[in-house]
Amino acid sequence: MSNEFVVRSLDEIRFWARIMKEHALFLSLGFTVNEKKLIVEAQQFIASFERIEEQLAGYSEQTDPQQIQAFNSQVYQEVASIWAYKRKVLGLILRCKITTNNYPLLVDHTSREAAYFANRLKELNEGKLQPLPEAIIEENIFFLKIMADHAKFIGHLLDPSERKLVDQAREFSHDFDQLMYQAIDLDSMRPQSETPPLLHQFLDQNRVSVVSLRDFKKTARDLIEECRIKSNIHPLLADHVFREAERFIEIIDIFEASLKKAKIQTP
Repeated sequence: MSNEFVVRSLDEIRFWARIMKEHALFLSLGFTVNEKKLIVEAQQFIASFERIEEQLAGYSEQTDPQQIQAFNSQVYQEVASIWAYKRKVLGLILRCKITTNNYPLLVDHTSREAAYFANRLKELNEGKLQPLPEAIIEENIFFLKIMADHAKFIGHLLDPSERKLVDQAREFSHDFDQLMYQAIDLDSMRPQSETPPLLHQFLDQNRVSVVSLRDFKKTARDLIEECRIKSNIHPLLADHVFREAERFIEIIDIFEASLKKAKIQTP
């Protein structure tokens, strides 16, 4: 195992452990006072991921890779547990066993992100560091769906009187739905679609839309923090979705760099 393994692992945990902690907070805030057990479980996950963040602070790029591998396995177990919790909550909502302010799509959304995080930890411990062509398409499908969901949540949580912002959120939702379906079409054409020109165009197109959505989220976050718009959006949630858009842009950069590197190495 290499230094790159350590750097990648710490980066994934630094980003996603905070996301998981915030998911638990948002879910807890959405439950009614009657759901004390579910609230307590969510609070336990908040504490668990805070402990992971504290442990993370004790590691550096110089840490023994075997220690990081063990840490990845430890975090994986906690992520698998919160994934199971989220799927349990989703089942309770869909069977009308509980009443909650958490949209079913939001709970499903958070569980998909937990599954993604768990899979990343598993891949890292298996030594899969370099992105493959199929990973470019698959990962973009995942993140395009995440961005489309965010636009829908924003549109539904804004006060209906914020007509212009609601319309903008709906436009982003439509845009990212179209990009996601386009990515699914590209995926169905594999392996013939895994050519550098197509993948470059695919990434460039997605980048333009993600940057635009990222800027919209930043504006919305700033307005919410300054109490300048009417909504049911928690300020931390506004920042949360902004950070995920930033993450998607970083991932697109990594994929672009890998394609350029592969082109240079090709005789």
